[in-house]
Amino acid sequence: MTSESDYLVDRRRMRRKLTFWRVAAFLVAAIAIIGTGVAFAGRQLFASSAHIARITVNGFITGDRKTLELIESLGRNRAANAVVVTINSPGGTVTGSEALFLALRELSAKKPTVAVVEGMAASGGYIAAMGTERIVAQHTSLVGSVGVVFQLPNFVRLLDTVGVKIETVKSSPLKASPNPLEVTTPASEAALAALVADNFAWFRDLVGERRGLTGDGLTGVADGRVFTGHQAVGLKLIDEVGGEKQAVAWLVKAKGVTADLPVREWKPRDERPFGLWSATAALARGVGLGDLAGAINSFGRAADAPVLDGLLAVWHP
Repeated sequence: MTSESDYLVDRRRMRRKLTFWRVAAFLVAAIAIIGTGVAFAGRQLFASSAHIARITVNGFITGDRKTLELIESLGRNRAANAVVVTINSPGGTVTGSEALFLALRELSAKKPTVAVVEGMAASGGYIAAMGTERIVAQHTSLVGSVGVVFQLPNFVRLLDTVGVKIETVKSSPLKASPNPLEVTTPASEAALAALVADNFAWFRDLVGERRGLTGDGLTGVADGRVFTGHQAVGLKLIDEVGGEKQAVAWLVKAKGVTADLPVREWKPRDERPFGLWSATAALARGVGLGDLAGAINSFGRAADAPVLDGLLAVWHP
């Protein structure tokens, strides 16, 4: 009799646990569905009400597809009456910076744009800023670094020390050159210098065209240095010392943008399914699992890591 009673008690306990987990699973699914619906509805409302859009250019610039698509979508959105481009970047690849510049120029042809420099807009970051109609920077922001660099470590002496010799067969002397495993030849240095010079000439001419600089004025800002925002306004690298408040005031005064429009953040689309990774991360954070939330948010983002191959328009101390 006792064994039968214990069996029935165990059965009831298991049934209660099963019911609990079924309810929990249902609630999680319901939260996810409701959250997705609210997010979608919010995006629809966001896209339909008049506002000033804010996009952020942050960190190493690669000209990634998501950012370019975001800028393109802003050009089509009628509710975004103007765009503030917040920049905090030391630069990036020359080609990525050029792609971002061209995208912002196309956007500027459709609606008013202004760049706001936070920490820095150096090298490729400054190229991006020139894609807008006006540049505003804080007094202590770093601006400029007009130049191009190609850096390559050379391990030849290290290999000689450890007794390793690299054998290479190639179709011509300049194929795959420079190579960190070979001594850089004068011909290779000259070829690389020509690439750097060509890209620098493009960058320098772009500064002259966009900022109205010529002669000594252009030469003085195109030697690779960075300047503070306070210095840059006198050198005509920027138009005004200030922040987003001053940028919006210019949009109102010079472009006729309605004064009381809200400034709303636009972000690249999250391509992970229905944004559920983000929702799951938020849920994990809400119950105190911060480490798990960070791991979830970073899942699948390896493709966003910067690509350092090629010529760079980047500044670093």
